[in-house]
Amino acid sequence: MEGSIQNREVFLDKIANRLGRSRSNEVKRPDWKFQPQEQVLKDASPDELVDVLKNHCLKIHTSLVLTNTKELSEKLNETVTNYGGGPVIAWKDQRFSDWGLNPLMKKEWPEQNIEFYEWDHSRGEENIRQAERANVGITISEITLAESGTVVLFSDKDKGRSVSFLPATYIALIPKSSIVPRMTQAARKMREMHLAGKQVASCVNFITGPSNSADIELNLVVGVHGPVKATYIIIEDL
Repeated sequence: MEGSIQNREVFLDKIANRLGRSRSNEVKRPDWKFQPQEQVLKDASPDELVDVLKNHCLKIHTSLVLTNTKELSEKLNETVTNYGGGPVIAWKDQRFSDWGLNPLMKKEWPEQNIEFYEWDHSRGEENIRQAERANVGITISEITLAESGTVVLFSDKDKGRSVSFLPATYIALIPKSSIVPRMTQAARKMREMHLAGKQVASCVNFITGPSNSADIELNLVVGVHGPVKATYIIIEDL
């Protein structure tokens, strides 16, 4: 059912009148003389951005693994094993198949008694129940901020937010091509997607390592409201 806007013109006229000016129907984008945010890591190469990300991961208590598509399955299995095995939950995403992970997830893990669950929007609340009981959650970063060690996730019906939020540990698969200097480039990338007519997720999550909080007497506590451990696996795709 489509909603309707009531009394908009009257409301806006009243605000303009209180401000002592006439209504303006055009918003002009400011022409900023200085934009220092554009200069941070401006000329960094992809390898230099990886180094920046690697160094910041040390600060946010996040493990970092470098690999390629050929060795990805082995590295992912090793990480899950080090976290104590399953249950494992992951998005439903074609890239897992493209990267050759289906044999690991859907055959080898069950043979190793590692329970694997793939997000299925048709199962409704069962997805959340599976995420609650999972030991490991696996997602893919759409954009990765080198400066802060942040992965950006786009949620949709096949990519539930619970996968990165409810399991005890978390693994983010990061295509090397997704790494940008900072939030400036991430915001621009999403705007370009919108202007190109591509769908931008209504729920965009910025995740920086494992869950932590330092708002109580400035003492850092990890695992307050989400995964207690996190690993980023960078996949060479350039």
